[in-house]
Amino acid sequence: MTTFSVWAPKAAERVDLVLPGEGRRMAMRLGSGGWWALDVPEAGPGTDYRFSLDGGPALPDPRSQSQPEGVHGPSRVVDHGAFEWTDDLWRGAAPLSGALVYEAHIGTFTPEGTFEAAISRLPHLVALGVTHLELMPVAEFPGTRGWGYDGVDLFAPHHAYGGPDGLKRLVDAAHGAGIGVIIDVVYNHLGPDGNYLGAYGPYFTSRYNTPWGEAINYDDAGSDEVRDFVGDNACLWLEEYHADGLRLDAVHAIFDTSAVHILEDLARRVATLQARLGRRKFLIAESDLNDPKLVRSPEAGGYGMDAAWSDDFSPRPPQRPDR
Repeated sequence: MTTFSVWAPKAAERVDLVLPGEGRRMAMRLGSGGWWALDVPEAGPGTDYRFSLDGGPALPDPRSQSQPEGVHGPSRVVDHGAFEWTDDLWRGAAPLSGALVYEAHIGTFTPEGTFEAAISRLPHLVALGVTHLELMPVAEFPGTRGWGYDGVDLFAPHHAYGGPDGLKRLVDAAHGAGIGVIIDVVYNHLGPDGNYLGAYGPYFTSRYNTPWGEAINYDDAGSDEVRDFVGDNACLWLEEYHADGLRLDAVHAIFDTSAVHILEDLARRVATLQARLGRRKFLIAESDLNDPKLVRSPEAGGYGMDAAWSDDFSPRPPQRPDR
């Protein structure tokens, strides 16, 4: 039994679940808040599916856990509980104050360009003294190779890198080698190719502009569900994939005038998750503003991030003796 659900407030009359087999369509039930759902007894892990709004084209699930055929293909049901982890004793890597972070692009880190192949490089990182492996964005993006900052299926590890199980095997092996894992996530925009979120609901807003595309809707009409979408995504990487932390890309391009900023909201969610799991979890915010508000506690008027990341940080230049 699998329960399929989707937030689709833009659907005027109906949402159909589209399953393999001559495009079989099954009408879903409308619940509260623009959510549609349907129980399918014969569906389970490995089942491919799409959604269709008002008889339109079949589209991937906005919360798809796997896109085995890429951003335009069907979504696939994933059972996260089926993976056999071996990191039960892992409680977290070294504190960030003493961390040595190695940033890696999975597509170029090895000749194979996969999560599985990256495992063979872990002994080299250990020899370097690396405490944390930071993965550039791995959420599903168009094509097979790219920087990853144009991801569109935020819940699905990139299929060409090895998909959900490949990422889990890499994290599990990294923890076995004593290395924490940080995943780079992009919550300021989505890429254009394969971006179907706007067809479902108000995921984007015209109130703001980013250098890369439409701004994500954190404070306009319908933003509560969008905020939950991003919060659930952050917790997915930290819980189901056992990541130790997230690097939030370019938070200076996140616009939110809500009473509780989305960054503070994320910090609260992660703190709750950390307490429940009994494992250290953290958030690193990338920003070129050098604003201490990022790392101040909410009680002191900040957002509660654990650290800030900026390419502008550099050592103070040496001073002449006569100055």
